[in-house]
Amino acid sequence: MDFAENTTGLLVLRPGDPGYDGELAGFQTGFDRWPDVVFAASSADDVTAAVRYAAGHALPVGVQATGHGSAGASRGGVLVTTKRMDGVVVDSGARTVRVQAGVRWGQVVAAAEPYGLAPLNGSAPGVGAVSYTLGGGLGILAREFGYAADHVRALDVVTADGRQRHVTRESDPDLYWALLGAGHDFGIVTGLEIGLVPVRGLYGGSLAFDGREVDPAALLRAYEEWTRTVPDGLTSSFAAVPYPDLPALPPQLRGRYVVSVRVAYTGGDGDEAVAALRGSGPVLADSLREMPYSESHTIHSDPDFPHAYYGDSAVLSELDVTAAGELLARTGPDAGGPMCVVQISHLGGALARPAPNSVPYREGRFLLRLLSVGERETARAVVDPALALLADTTLGRARNFAFGAGDRNEGLYDPATRARLAGLKSAYDPANLFGGPCGLSACRAASRRSGRGPSPGRP
Repeated sequence: MDFAENTTGLLVLRPGDPGYDGELAGFQTGFDRWPDVVFAASSADDVTAAVRYAAGHALPVGVQATGHGSAGASRGGVLVTTKRMDGVVVDSGARTVRVQAGVRWGQVVAAAEPYGLAPLNGSAPGVGAVSYTLGGGLGILAREFGYAADHVRALDVVTADGRQRHVTRESDPDLYWALLGAGHDFGIVTGLEIGLVPVRGLYGGSLAFDGREVDPAALLRAYEEWTRTVPDGLTSSFAAVPYPDLPALPPQLRGRYVVSVRVAYTGGDGDEAVAALRGSGPVLADSLREMPYSESHTIHSDPDFPHAYYGDSAVLSELDVTAAGELLARTGPDAGGPMCVVQISHLGGALARPAPNSVPYREGRFLLRLLSVGERETARAVVDPALALLADTTLGRARNFAFGAGDRNEGLYDPATRARLAGLKSAYDPANLFGGPCGLSACRAASRRSGRGPSPGRP
């Protein structure tokens, strides 16, 4: 890609250096990262220098843009931060956008909007575009257009041999396939070229119900039945959130158990499409409306402040509403445990179409995400047994939604995909510099067990 390279010098930080702690700060505050060396990259050349240093000192290397997707606490090794790499270039004729490694989705939405185009971004504008896409990228228009990874034209990546590669499906089909699904396990991606879609606006928002006045399990059953009737152009999710009674929250949310359905639809008959849901019970709040795409982040209104959270996910072949109802009971406000947020996303449509990448479980009909705010072990004691309730219909886990549980590798890929990834890993990263297809933290754990440690020298 033709972004101008930084020539002002590479910032390198170690523990105790001024700016070290600030450089590590990100959206996820629940897990400490204490790398031996931080490379604050401003260019692909900076990333290359970091990878070559890590390889030369036999150190594992990871990458952080916005800090949303931290797999968990870690110590040692090399960390490359890419937040300074924030270039965005839209080619309206080709309907593509080129983004550098530190770009957030809100920047891309704003850059594409003047041309009547939209990216396949997620619900939160502060999420990093590159890592989101490398993990698949389940967006607000996913059932109509598929995963964001399905629309990648090219990737710029620094591989374990310290080479900068421009990867396309035609030039490097195996590496292209592996990167789009297994992400930074095969290198550090410094830029992407992604296709845009011709969407100026949509019908979207949420229908919210008071979970103490309406049975959440009954609402979930109605939602599941409704999803069987909707067109592929309608993407939706069911959420249950027990809000604490805090002055910082809006009065209509304080102390309430809010159960909602969020909708994004590019069809012209939005009110008709959601009519059955509006009849499910007394509505607490209704924000469904026609909106410009630039306001699509208001559909979910995800929190935009850094905080600690832990959780995991399950891709489901079907939604067992009886088991899911029990999950709601165990995670609701009367369960007595930590605050838990449940989200169930409707899959299918374009998400089920085959694509030349390693994003797994395309046959899934729903994605269950369970997130808890608080200490990891306390949260895990609730999250893991709750997810086990749907084990009979669970195909696997979604890598982008292993909220702090990314150090657990089971279920992230189906056996065939995992086997192919393992073979390609031995070709592109035989020293396991970036960690295995199971994630960076496993590499660090293996490094500690094998006795490899940081070099005392400075880069």
